[in-house]
Amino acid sequence: MTEEFTQQEINGAVADPAELSLGDLEREERSSLRRVAGLSTELQDITEVEYRKLRLERVVLVGVWTEGSALESEASLAELARLAETAGSEVLEGLVQRRDKPDPATYIGSGKVIELGDIVRATGADTVICDGELSPSQLQQLEARLKVKVIDRTALILDIFAQHARSREGKSQVELAQLQYLLPRLRGWGETLSRQAGGRAGGGNGGVGLRGPGETKLETDRRRIRAKISKLRKEIKSMTTVRDTKRGQRVANEIPSVAIAGYTNAGKSSLLNVLTGAGVLVEDSLFATLDATTRRTETPDGNTYTLTDTVGFVRHLPHQLVEAFRSTLDEVADADLVVHVVDGADPMPEWQVRAVREVLNEIGERRDVKMPPELVVVNKVDAASELALARLRHLLPGAVFVSAHTGAGMEELRERIAALIPRPNQQVDVLVPYARGELVARVHREGEVLTEEHTAAGTQLRAMVKADLAGVLESFAANGTSA
Repeated sequence: MTEEFTQQEINGAVADPAELSLGDLEREERSSLRRVAGLSTELQDITEVEYRKLRLERVVLVGVWTEGSALESEASLAELARLAETAGSEVLEGLVQRRDKPDPATYIGSGKVIELGDIVRATGADTVICDGELSPSQLQQLEARLKVKVIDRTALILDIFAQHARSREGKSQVELAQLQYLLPRLRGWGETLSRQAGGRAGGGNGGVGLRGPGETKLETDRRRIRAKISKLRKEIKSMTTVRDTKRGQRVANEIPSVAIAGYTNAGKSSLLNVLTGAGVLVEDSLFATLDATTRRTETPDGNTYTLTDTVGFVRHLPHQLVEAFRSTLDEVADADLVVHVVDGADPMPEWQVRAVREVLNEIGERRDVKMPPELVVVNKVDAASELALARLRHLLPGAVFVSAHTGAGMEELRERIAALIPRPNQQVDVLVPYARGELVARVHREGEVLTEEHTAAGTQLRAMVKADLAGVLESFAANGTSA
């Protein structure tokens, strides 16, 4: 009896794979790949070049507060803590230094380095994460004084992207960004790098000034990384061609496109699921979505359009990522409408809005195009207080307030999208024979019927349609019909 109960318990604990959605499977895969503190197989004998693989376990955070209020500096450090936890680390302590600008040598100044070192030793931390991008010299100085691994905000975000990338294009984009970040930060380990003799040094006949180490191992690695970067750019460009072809087909068919953009974890994928039933991964973590997902849906009055879920933004998004994810972010610039999603439950949503608009402006300037109109959508209203929502209504006039979790406000959102996307703009007055009933159905499906009358010769239609359908109907103009 005990054996039978245990077997039933085991059977009940294992989910039927047929009942799991794609998002459920991906969530299970992510949860099964977590770092385990204390289990390390890293080689102790490091020779040649240190490739900075992150080992985030027990971390101390440090930031430099140069402008804004103390509340803003604390919010910035709290966001860094969420990023660190998303990467799989345990945050032990946080430290903020008030300065006019970061110290060029050690980022936080020599006095704070001593204080930080005491905290690291007291907490037993093995990693320090800085809330900013460190120069190679700052990185080297801090590690030399603290005796633990030091990484910056950029490296942390790149590590999260590397964990979450799933598609071939996404993985290539992340690898490109990592290599661009790594290239100026390669560091050598003493004389072991000078292994290739230059000129005739090997033969001893080079003479004074001509005998030297030649190309060092560090330079060799830099050259290899540059070659890899060039190869990745070519691969991403070829993948971009496929994306551009699909986008070109939608443009040729004059299907309006809507891009969902916004801060990371604002609920973009949840909105896509509610509006289209896409079933993409939804997870309460930063940068859960890296691969653009496009789905087709309809407005309440039956007009077809596409919705594209894009990668989330964050304050100080590394420029390497903006460059690497250029093909994905171009979906935003080429859209007919940008649905800008804001997390209504965030303590400082105006930061989110400012960060997203900075990236959107950067995309527009790089492409030298006018960005599409923006519809601001405040999500998670079910988790926000009335005071916070009143403040957001004042800060973001014209915004739509919704909850993808409860469905509140979704009908208004659908109607606002329908009103803002391009509509059929060519009027036709045609007499369609009854033998071509599929054309009448297409006008109803893709256009706006103004008048319809059934006559002995066929269906008399006056409607607003798109250019491609107007061309098909041209031969059925009311002044003369053709079969």
